[in-house]
Amino acid sequence: MLPRAEDVTPDGQLAGESADTVRRQLDLVETRLLEASRGRTALVSEKSGHIISAGGKRFRPLLVLLASHFGAPAAEIDEDRLIDAAVVVELTHVASLYHDDVMDEAELRRGAPSANSRWGNLQAILIGDLLFARASSVVSALGTGYVKIQADTFARLVHGQLAETVGPADGGDPLAHYLQVVSDKTASLIATSARFGAMVSGASAAVVEALTEFGEVIGTAFQLSDDIIDVTSDTTGKVPGIDLREGIPTLPTLLLGDAAEDLELRAMIAEDLSEDAKLAEVLQRLRAHPVIDKARAEVARRADQARALLEPLPPGDSRDALFALCDQVVTRTS
Repeated sequence: MLPRAEDVTPDGQLAGESADTVRRQLDLVETRLLEASRGRTALVSEKSGHIISAGGKRFRPLLVLLASHFGAPAAEIDEDRLIDAAVVVELTHVASLYHDDVMDEAELRRGAPSANSRWGNLQAILIGDLLFARASSVVSALGTGYVKIQADTFARLVHGQLAETVGPADGGDPLAHYLQVVSDKTASLIATSARFGAMVSGASAAVVEALTEFGEVIGTAFQLSDDIIDVTSDTTGKVPGIDLREGIPTLPTLLLGDAAEDLELRAMIAEDLSEDAKLAEVLQRLRAHPVIDKARAEVARRADQARALLEPLPPGDSRDALFALCDQVVTRTS
């Protein structure tokens, strides 16, 4: 499952003019997202704007904006291109959510009925396709370099979804397979968000590379955290344990060992969990298991890796905000 990025925001360390600028730019992003999601009819507009209108902190656009602070001074950056870059990554993310909810047979998205539960799988898929097309249209104005990055990112998203659906090869390492899925389905677009922001600002090649790698690492950590929360939280806006019910392996279940208690819990997880009582029992057992602390330690380790990638960057409010993001990924509970 893709992460709920609205639960984390790295702008808490911004203050004064920088914070005002980012808030104003996020308002512009919001306006353009709604414009881009409009269809030829009111009904299509309602469906394509369903997830966008549900709100969220716009983590990926925010990362585009923050990454742009590591290049030219703000006054020298073409703000229209910057906003377009932020819109591209969010449109791509939202489009993928429509498809993701169909794959998961999800009933809720951000606390509201999912598009597929309201209008059916076919229409949800088509609306996702429409938003992918709109993202492609917007990115074309940024230039061929951006188009290629967007296409490569989209390909990774699809590869990740396919790999998750098929599962690891016979004899393959399930944990390595899972981590590759996380990298492709989630971290790829977060890395592209940071990369786009740095590119629009004319940042040096070294800074672009550092921010891209930061996005990849923190994006992976974010998804690992999200998978833990799927087990531990009842306040995510989704049914807890949806991955368990769908038989999707995640970090907590993959870290279970060969002790008797672990083997018993593995056997329970492998059973039919369609009944709420059975799912609740597995959740209770898993929440009390030491494997949750092991999973959280892995998230913290990757957050430390992300912090290290930021160290060489110029100090300032934007770098502090990205450091804060690393902390929030470790400490978030919903």
